[in-house]
Parts: sequence; C-alpha cells; structure tokens
Amino acid sequence: MSEKSDFRWGPATGIGSMPGGDAREAAKTVTGSFEDFPFLAELPARGPGADMIGRTAGLLVDLYARVEPSGWRIGDRPGRDTKRAKSWLGEDLDALEEFTQGYEGPLKVQAVGPWTLAAALELRNGEVALSDPGACRDLAGSLAEGLRAHLADVRRRVPGARLVLQLDEPSLIAVLRGQIKSASGYRTHRAVDRQLVESALRDVIDVHDGPTVVHSCAPDVPFALLRRSGADAVSFDLALLTERDEEPIGEAVEAGTKLFAGVVPGVDAPLSDPAGSVMGVRTLWRRLGLNPGSLADAVVVTPSCGLAGASPAYARAALAHCARAARSLADNPE
Repeated sequence: MSEKSDFRWGPATGIGSMPGGDAREAAKTVTGSFEDFPFLAELPARGPGADMIGRTAGLLVDLYARVEPSGWRIGDRPGRDTKRAKSWLGEDLDALEEFTQGYEGPLKVQAVGPWTLAAALELRNGEVALSDPGACRDLAGSLAEGLRAHLADVRRRVPGARLVLQLDEPSLIAVLRGQIKSASGYRTHRAVDRQLVESALRDVIDVHDGPTVVHSCAPDVPFALLRRSGADAVSFDLALLTERDEEPIGEAVEAGTKLFAGVVPGVDAPLSDPAGSVMGVRTLWRRLGLNPGSLADAVVVTPSCGLAGASPAYARAALAHCARAARSLADNPE
C-alpha cells in the first residue's frame, strides 16, 4: 500500500549536507533542530566518497566508480573509493539510528538523481555517461536498485520512520539545455529529450512507495516536468524564482505538490527575524491568489541549499532559524 495518501510532512527540514566530519555531531544537530522532520546528514568535508557524487556512486548496483584526477569514473570492480563511500554512509546511518531511537514521523534521505549523476560520472573514455544513451539507462537502473536497498536498510534501522526520498538534480537544467561540457571543454553534449528525462526520473522515483522530493538550487527549476515524473514535492531556492516560475508553481500547488522553499542562506550570512525569512513565501502566495490558510500545509521551510560550506555554528543557527520561520508561517500566514 502507498504511504502517500495520509502522509504528514514536517514544517521544516534541511537539504542534506552539513559542515565538518563528525557523523554523531551532525546527527545530533539535525535531530535536535528538526524533531518532526530530520534528515540523514551528508558530510562532504571528509573527502572523496563523502561528496554527493561519490556517496551516490557507492549505492549503485553492479556499477562501480573510482576517483580520477578529472572526477569520478566508472570502473570494472569495486575499489577503495567505493568501499570508503559505503563505510562513511554506514557511519552516518549508525549515528542517525542512535539519535532516532523510538522516532515516528517523516525522515528524509538524499541521493543524486539520474541526470546529475549521468552528467558527472565519466565512462572509461573520459566522457560523461550523458554522452551515451545506453549508459544513461544502465545508470538509472543501477541507481534505482541501489536506492531500493538503501531505503530498506534505513527502514530496518528506524522502523517508526516514514521515509521521504530526495533526489538532488542541480545539473538537470543544464542537461535539458545541452550545457554539459564535453571532456575537451570545447563543445557541449546535446540536450536530452524532455520525455526521456521525465521517464528516467519516473523510473527512479517509482522505487519508493512513499513521498519523493526533487531538489535543485539552480535557476529555472522545471516544476511541470518534475510533477509529471511523479515528484510529490519540489525543493528550490526561493531567491532564484522569477515571474515566469509563478504559473507553474501555482499549478503545482493546486495539484497538491509540496514546495520545499529555500529561504535561509546556505553559507554564513546575517539572519533576519524568522517572519522576515518567510515574507517572500507570503508575497508569492498573494501574487498567485492562493488561500493563505493553505500556506503552512503546502510549504516546508528549508535552507536555500546544502550547508557544507557554512561554519558549524552558522549551520546550527540556520537549521534552528528554519524551524522558527516555519512556526511563524503557520501562526501568521497572511
């Protein structure tokens, strides 16, 4: 049975990455900040294998990647880089399990989506997988199988949690527009057909019977395409929205799509009062002519992007600020 029909989202959460390299400290901060919507923290400062591409490459089934000077490259067998990625993920899961004893409620896990992965992982010839339609298919299939096993592992560790799967797709727009550079850097790979993009996303989204969110902190997020591919929520940086985004956002909200509104800077910056941080969300709602009473129900408050580049003190403050801003939105939607 699908878990989506009666799902209750938390009011605020994080994107995924956190500063530093201490898994227990990160899990403690996350679960302390978001008692009703924690997430599995990612700590890329630890090095290759803890970065978003390496971490997701470690989840792949029957595909292995290793670090080359140019980036992550698909190889024939699991090497030390794959093992390191799996080991760090295990450490993060151990820490999450420790701090979520008895937890019941939404819990978010993140992985890189199929198109950003295809734009980053190199084939043996040095070109990215995006250059080869067959390689893209294999990669999406391997990712889907890996995510199925990963989600099952998280369920075993935190049995009371209702899992939310987030796919990170920062390169999606560049893939759709043919802006991913070739290995030489002198040309770009051809734009991928939108239906093909949608289909691969849907295949990966379909491995999870609970809610899914697609995150992109790039401009021009394709809200309609993500909705058609089956995403239940879209995560974006509110500051990057333009007028042309308003109609697709309005249609998404009316169709029941949840908005993860990134309103708190992802790097050290002065924080306004919590009500001020969500002023842009209230303004957007008024411009769209939507019912203010639906606001807190339709929006999850987040930082604008991951917090890997922030100081530990700012990261803690930013997460706490998101929680307070979400309360302000619920208490005073107009």
